[in-house]
Amino acid sequence: VQEFKRKNKKDISGNPRALRRLRTACERAKRTLSSTAQTTIEIDSLFEGIDFYSTITRARFEELNMDLFRKCMEPVEKCLRDAKMDKSTVHDVVLVGGSTRIPKVQQLLQDFFNGKELCKSINPDEAVAYGAAVQAAILSGEGNEKVQDLL
Repeated sequence: VQEFKRKNKKDISGNPRALRRLRTACERAKRTLSSTAQTTIEIDSLFEGIDFYSTITRARFEELNMDLFRKCMEPVEKCLRDAKMDKSTVHDVVLVGGSTRIPKVQQLLQDFFNGKELCKSINPDEAVAYGAAVQAAILSGEGNEKVQDLL
């Protein structure tokens, strides 16, 4: 929004359609930056017939979002506190949720757990479902050896 205003002297912040299109393009750029170092954001006729074109690097994306990335660590710390566990006693770190694909989030997690390799063999979008299935098996009394091995 700020870049569009700076480049075109027009404020799109009051235009829900333009904001929605910009947000969608930025979400796409975020996903692309998980696997590339740079991407472009292109939106035809974003506002009053004006096209928007911008390039963003992964480094700039990380800089803009570092406060949010650091906040991602708060639930991790709270989980350990609530479980009365020390991070050194954690065997595996399983990534959960799409944003764990962001390299900076992965780096922060790995640094927090003293360089421990992150478990990337489970799809982050499906990890919660796997965990829920294991918990359901335990609660239903189906917690046999195979289920215990998953813990």
